[in-house]
Amino acid sequence: MVVGIKSESETALMREAGKRLAYVLSELESYVKPGLSTFDIDKRGDELIRKCDGIPSFLGYNGFPASICVSVNDQVVHGIPDKEHFIEEGDIVSLDAGLIYKGWHADAARTVPVGKIIPELADLIEVTRQSFFEGIKKAIPGNHINDISIAIQDYVESHGYSVVRDLAGHGIGQSLHEAPDIYNFRQKTKGIKIEKNMTFAIEPMVNMGGYEVEWGEDGQTVYTADYSFSAHYENTILITDGEPEILTL
Repeated sequence: MVVGIKSESETALMREAGKRLAYVLSELESYVKPGLSTFDIDKRGDELIRKCDGIPSFLGYNGFPASICVSVNDQVVHGIPDKEHFIEEGDIVSLDAGLIYKGWHADAARTVPVGKIIPELADLIEVTRQSFFEGIKKAIPGNHINDISIAIQDYVESHGYSVVRDLAGHGIGQSLHEAPDIYNFRQKTKGIKIEKNMTFAIEPMVNMGGYEVEWGEDGQTVYTADYSFSAHYENTILITDGEPEILTL
């Protein structure tokens, strides 16, 4: 397995891609409201990415037909935007976006409430977000990839939720998905040793119910198998001499 070590000039470009994607997601979070279609959200996201002189990473990737993955309630990830799917008060919506800037990718996701949501869903969103930060505490040189995975799983399960096991975070750079895979649950092996100037997309996907998932008929959208709600939180990070740098905040 070859894991890319980025140069200073390459990390500068990834930092710029991340900054632009952070802006896109911040604007999209503010845009989400009851009555919008998931297509409306994708259209706005595409406009924002291009306004930032970026290229949507997801559009056409493995046949995905849109620029933003918009996943609602029991949709875990890769929800395809639809003119007929309108979001409602009380929903939760995961916004997953990628942006290419001068050939370098950034990838990030947020789960946002639609209007007022029940406290249990607010807790799910917050635990998912915090599990990312628990995981990246271990993303330091000398540790191994599995240290990140263990930290995420332990935090999520201590709150009574489950981490999706059929999907993973990943390396990122000139390709959207690079080695290594970074799972959100403990593996049987340590995985690679983490080194300075590696870049990862860490993305906990957390279910209120069981961890099992199913793929929809469209071949893209992933659902919880038990129809429970799911949340997703992701950032692109750069490994440094100390704490990792989050490029998409």
